[in-house]
Amino acid sequence: MNTIVVTGGAGFIGSNLVRLLLAESASRVVVIDNLTYAGNLQSLAEVADNPRFHFVQADIADRTALDEIFRTHTPTAIVNLAAETHVDRSIDAPEAFIHSNVLGTFQLLEASRAYLAAAGLSVGSRFRFLHVSTDEVYGSLGPTGAFSETTAYAPNSPYSASKAAADHLVRAWFHTYKLPALVTNCSNNYGPNQFPEKFLPLFLLNALDARDLPIYGDGGQIRDWLYVEDHCRGILLALERGIL
Repeated sequence: MNTIVVTGGAGFIGSNLVRLLLAESASRVVVIDNLTYAGNLQSLAEVADNPRFHFVQADIADRTALDEIFRTHTPTAIVNLAAETHVDRSIDAPEAFIHSNVLGTFQLLEASRAYLAAAGLSVGSRFRFLHVSTDEVYGSLGPTGAFSETTAYAPNSPYSASKAAADHLVRAWFHTYKLPALVTNCSNNYGPNQFPEKFLPLFLLNALDARDLPIYGDGGQIRDWLYVEDHCRGILLALERGIL
């Protein structure tokens, strides 16, 4: 049986991915989450009793904790969704973003590399490290056009800069150490269990309470939106069929 480790699995996208994995696959799912403000075990309440589910509260920047999790659960895949993600928070307090998004990704990569070196070919031939990133690493779009995998990186906030740095680390570990790693870059997600400071739930809650809707800048910014379950299915497709 495969074991998939989902970091940030008590967060918005992570909890939706965990529920999808347990509902539509036979894999064991191990969630690593530090339960910061955006992580909530209530998001996983409906799967808490599933025998294929296991939760570990840990910081992905804690290498000792990661090594123990890898030894105990022998994963065949890592899906890295653990991240600080709010642009405004990154402007006010960027250090947390460097810790989680950069240092945390580095420690995950190094723990994966050490684990594969010890596990040998029996695990290494099946192992995948999938890092979930954001389209914000590409900067801002004009009135037309779209980002692609070949778009130049142009991060404009501490958040997007930290995610861009993590992307580059994953790429470097793939090329330098041959770690079987993939990177996906998604647009804004919406759906069940999203933290209420995010755009769509904030607007909906404010509208229901007859409060003002906070418009950023002059309101001319363009955003693409992706339903979270569609994104999660895309993650699974990349995990299963992504070309290294």
